[in-house]
Amino acid sequence: MVKKILITVAIALLLLGSALMSPALAAPFDAQAAVTNAQTAADTGFMLICSALVLLMTPGLAFFYGGFVRDRNILNTLMMSFLLMGIVGVTWVLWGYSLSFAPGLPFIGGLQWLGLNGVSPSATTDYLTGSAPQEVVSYAPTIPHQTFMIYQAMFAIITPALISGAIVERVSFRAYALFVLIWSTFIYCPLAHMVWAKGGFLGLYGGIGALDFAGGTVVHISSGVSAIVAAMVIGPRKTYPTQLASPHNVPFILLGAGLLWFGWFGFNAGSAFASGSLATVAFVATNTAAAAAALTWLILEKVLRGKPTAVGVATGAVAGLVGITPAAGFVTPLAAILIGSITAVCCFFAISVKHKFQIDDSLDTFPVHGVGGTVGAILTGIFATVEVNEFGKDGLLRGNFNQLGIQIAAIAVAYIFAGVGTFVILKILDATVGLRISAEEEYQGMDIHEHGEEGYGEEFAGGINIQQNS
Repeated sequence: MVKKILITVAIALLLLGSALMSPALAAPFDAQAAVTNAQTAADTGFMLICSALVLLMTPGLAFFYGGFVRDRNILNTLMMSFLLMGIVGVTWVLWGYSLSFAPGLPFIGGLQWLGLNGVSPSATTDYLTGSAPQEVVSYAPTIPHQTFMIYQAMFAIITPALISGAIVERVSFRAYALFVLIWSTFIYCPLAHMVWAKGGFLGLYGGIGALDFAGGTVVHISSGVSAIVAAMVIGPRKTYPTQLASPHNVPFILLGAGLLWFGWFGFNAGSAFASGSLATVAFVATNTAAAAAALTWLILEKVLRGKPTAVGVATGAVAGLVGITPAAGFVTPLAAILIGSITAVCCFFAISVKHKFQIDDSLDTFPVHGVGGTVGAILTGIFATVEVNEFGKDGLLRGNFNQLGIQIAAIAVAYIFAGVGTFVILKILDATVGLRISAEEEYQGMDIHEHGEEGYGEEFAGGINIQQNS
């Protein structure tokens, strides 16, 4: 019995000794590696959540736009946003990401990341970290390259979808699909590269130094300018301006605005590329500006038109979100209040000016996104401070007079590039496949002719029409 116990103890000691001598247990604990791994896990999780939030903005936009149109065009309007989730969801992987962010020329990226070749799901690349000059700070040092890629994909999805608001209820779905395919490749990708990629002509990473935290020029100015050009090239609806209909579903508008506001936290806070203090700065600025803009719009409506409206508060909130987008990571909360309010005032009166010019930008895409993005980019050059973001720049109020000029130069480039490019694309499409549906199809509705289905049953749709006419 004693012999068996001794043998058992000896075996146990041998096993313990060999375990202690194994490399895994013998190696000293690397505290720095543990911290780095934990930070990478936290930042990756944060960025994937932000990516999902930004994707949610596209269905949110669909409902926001969909509530404004006639009930017989609701499905087509929703589809104009959902289509981008399919088209850009594929093209971004095949070529869009490479053209936007791969090392290349000052105006366009290279082809080395086509099909995500070399875009690792588990590690960053030299492009995002080690190869940058010492004076250039990496903008995504703790997340995998593929995480950065999919986050940027969500921006590329929603941007061309914004343009649809100017051309709803009259454009062939085939022509629209071809347009957004070409536009996302030849307009969005070069602008994204110029503003956000290392070595891009306009941006902080080797360019002229324009500040655009989350897309004032790349997203809102580009889509807003393209929208107004598209509205002029395609022409007005047959019922414009003599037979304009009221929004068919205001609750949809509020739902869409709410989803946009919610998703915008991923849009702006996620542009910090890490779950730290800068993300908090952007989050706070985003909510503050949206709230200030919504209140400002309601006050303007009450004072100038007698009654504050649900459509107004939704539009005002979106305008504030647009205005704070380029500034979110560079300004204080008090500055965010001013940016939201000033942007709301400018967008409010821009809508009135647009009506005087008789341009059928159906859902006011340019007055909200084009004007809002422009105002936000300019105000970024005024209110920015390195006290909020040491990797940014001071603005005019902090003594940096040059920054305002840089912001205006970047705005001008975005206007010219997006406007001329959109005009050329539309003219080519009009000469080849045609842009518009027939007048009869337009009067009868897009849903049944373009998609072979209706958004509402006949009884429900009739109820809507009765209520609108009463």
